[in-house]
Amino acid sequence: MASTDPSRMPVIIGVGQISDRTEVPEPTSFDLTLAALRRAEEDAGTRCLDRLDTLELVRQNSWPPAEDMGARLAATLGSPPRRPPVVHTAHGDIPIRLINDAANRIAAGEITLAAVAGGEGLRSAARRAQRDAEGGAKRDLMRERLLQAAAPVAAKYGLLTPTDIYPLFENAMRAAWGQSLEEGQTESAAIWSRFSEVAATNPHAWIRRTHTPAEILEPSAGNRPIAFPYPKLMVANNNINQGAAVLVASLAFARSAGIAEDRLIYVGAGAAAHESDFFWERADYTRSPSLEVAVRNTLTWNSLTAADLDHVELYSCFPCVPKAARRVIGLSADRPLSVSGGLTFAGGPGGNYMTHAAAAMVERLRESGRHGFLLANGGWFSDCHCLVLSRTPPTLDTLPRDHDVQTQADAARGEVPPFLEHYTGAGRIETYTVIYDRDGKPAFGSVIGRTPRNERFVARVPAEDTATIATLTSGSVEPIGLPGTAEEGTEGRAFWRI
Repeated sequence: MASTDPSRMPVIIGVGQISDRTEVPEPTSFDLTLAALRRAEEDAGTRCLDRLDTLELVRQNSWPPAEDMGARLAATLGSPPRRPPVVHTAHGDIPIRLINDAANRIAAGEITLAAVAGGEGLRSAARRAQRDAEGGAKRDLMRERLLQAAAPVAAKYGLLTPTDIYPLFENAMRAAWGQSLEEGQTESAAIWSRFSEVAATNPHAWIRRTHTPAEILEPSAGNRPIAFPYPKLMVANNNINQGAAVLVASLAFARSAGIAEDRLIYVGAGAAAHESDFFWERADYTRSPSLEVAVRNTLTWNSLTAADLDHVELYSCFPCVPKAARRVIGLSADRPLSVSGGLTFAGGPGGNYMTHAAAAMVERLRESGRHGFLLANGGWFSDCHCLVLSRTPPTLDTLPRDHDVQTQADAARGEVPPFLEHYTGAGRIETYTVIYDRDGKPAFGSVIGRTPRNERFVARVPAEDTATIATLTSGSVEPIGLPGTAEEGTEGRAFWRI
């Protein structure tokens, strides 16, 4: 039931961010999270970390899984939260869900003060791993961890990491939008260039330099190809040491603490839904019903349209996400789509980026505008959570509200085609990518195909098949829909031939 008590209105009273570039000592996830919490308390202007009802933490890739960061933080803060700290899965949508959940609990009268925080020390962890390897080949910590838990078909075809899978959506969406490769890349580069402009003015951003669209598109020593069509300057930068925290309180708590009204940012209603975590279980790769219904419900519940949004943050691990999101919301491509600078330039701290984005949105709204829209994405373009923050209070009936709109997303989704884990025979390309080595040469191509009976299959293009690789990447022909053949290959894989 919606609250009719204005004192229960949830407000953000403090935010904190840290980007730590120190060489010695190397900061850990714990150090970064604690520093961000301290900064959020300082921003609130009142001692409050010893008065928390809840402490919600985003699990970090660089933190030793055997150690309980929640318990250690609670002990360090002096007075532990009223409820035991909780460490949540490291998905990109999680910070917005935690802020939304805290706001709902405050509006329901269950709690009065919550902290959402995380700190990712991947730069430190990578250095430690490299030292342990004693000068061996550079390790990919994320790929190593994902390989351990990967489904057999994903492991067999090397479709493990976000950089392996998101291009499948990019290429399918571009074709569905009627764009040529050049048109799609031009849109991506323009959006990313504007991200870099925002990051250049963000004191918490990891890369604070403006990049032109041409620099983002052109191959260079610092912009090698990663996974077609993405070069390095279009993908999330995880080589960072960053932390962020957000303090959410009731309006009554904020006023009793003497926090000035112009420092308070109100939390509106949010909506969330998800797709399958398995890329082969998607109805298609040209849209996300979960994103669509999450966006539309969030706007409706807050009585907003695209024209009302002064600031937006559209999750930007890869271009396909903000490009799809802006189309659903109804935003032009020539406006800034981030208040922080995006995961390439502001930094992509594991699952904690949207805590940084929420903090940046609070700071931006304190300066100007009324309404900010946060769109978080998690998993493999599989989880979406949207939330509105505002300088002005929402109506009393806005919260609490269940953010789950999964039923609507399921109803909007098409039928998932049958998947054949091993298929040989004729087919057509549904979507594709090419994965590159660190020297910029193709390692292999990946094709998601459909059989003549519309079943789905996966096949690999070996690097030696330069003709097929060239067809997939040249832009001279649209690969989506091209016919070909899946043939028996090595190591139990099917090989794709055009």
